[in-house]
Amino acid sequence: MKNRILVGAVALASAFALGGCGLGSGPEASGSKKVTIWLMKDSVSADFLERFTEAYQAEHPSVELEFKFQSWSGIGPKVIGALKGKDTPDVIEVGNTQVAQYAQSGGLRDLTLESVRDLGSEEWLPGLADPGSIDGMQYGIPWYAANRVVIYNKELFEQAGIENPPKTRDEWIADSQLLNRNGNQGIYLAGQNWYVLAGFIWDEGGELALEKGSEWEGALDSPAALRGMDFYKELQALGDGPKNADEEKPPQADVFAEGNVAQIISVPGSVAQIEKQNPELKGKLGFFPIPGKTAEEPGAVFTGGSDLIVPAEADQRTEGIEVIKALAGRTWQEELARTMSYVPNKPGLARVVVGQEGTAAMARGATKGRATPNSPQWADVEADNPIKPYMTAVLEGGDPQREAKKASEQITSKLAVN
Repeated sequence: MKNRILVGAVALASAFALGGCGLGSGPEASGSKKVTIWLMKDSVSADFLERFTEAYQAEHPSVELEFKFQSWSGIGPKVIGALKGKDTPDVIEVGNTQVAQYAQSGGLRDLTLESVRDLGSEEWLPGLADPGSIDGMQYGIPWYAANRVVIYNKELFEQAGIENPPKTRDEWIADSQLLNRNGNQGIYLAGQNWYVLAGFIWDEGGELALEKGSEWEGALDSPAALRGMDFYKELQALGDGPKNADEEKPPQADVFAEGNVAQIISVPGSVAQIEKQNPELKGKLGFFPIPGKTAEEPGAVFTGGSDLIVPAEADQRTEGIEVIKALAGRTWQEELARTMSYVPNKPGLARVVVGQEGTAAMARGATKGRATPNSPQWADVEADNPIKPYMTAVLEGGDPQREAKKASEQITSKLAVN
């Protein structure tokens, strides 16, 4: 499944169009080994890739890099086919939450040794590293991350007498109440923004689903998960977000651009769209991490992003791993963060984005990042997501326990291994 959160994040960087062709390296060296890498279209800029290719091949003169760009649409079957030996590349970029699905096919190379020995896996962001680990084996190497933050209207905050962004949930509610006056909305939060709900549930110690033995069970009806939904309902009421739609209906950036909304929860890249629609907001927008229960750390967030995998059937498996080590290592992680305004795969590398307010807020939130349940069947949950109607039912006055139990049963059914 595509991590939709990255659509907005990519807008932070200069767009480029390379189509479906391969980006080669120039003249082939005699006897060189060609390493073919599949990247998702628009994941990185042409400038970054050209600099990486030139530097890598200067250090590895016997290697030629060939990049081929893929579309997120329909990528799942194409990757599964490649893992079975059909036009198999040596390295593939995949969504972090897709790794379990591909690992289930049996076609991935175990990269545990390399991740521990050479890449410092103990420092990786959990939201990228955990989805890449299946049954104790690391199949996906974290590449980059993006997550939601709070985008706020500094002018409306100033008018309400709020000098600094909130750092705790209690402060956030109190500030949003002050902002929800004089015809303004304290926060615009659609009723079915289930990624945001997931963060609140995780903050309370709950889960969307739990693995019990070899089976997964929906867990929205646990006391902790219900507390997360309670907080969502309290926050959502401090604005006019629709209870029966997600953040795309209507697009929340469009609503924010009207100028009377104090806050939305989105990726920083949304600001470009907001300012395009309302140039008067330029210079008036700020960012802060989603507040946590205490000021010591931010709230939990869903981490979207990409991992790098190596097919077991790849011709150049060893060389492919070396390319991954470079892309996931310090030098090119810092370059990627600077070039694309992504969150690097280790918190310690985020210092390179300190001057970028939106990316810095993302990086701070990413320290509490999580991914969706690591089940190969989770894509089936999102395809017809029972969490969304559950949220609407509760926001419209339904009994939370009853509605959560019904949604949990549906999740359990979708995660059942046939």
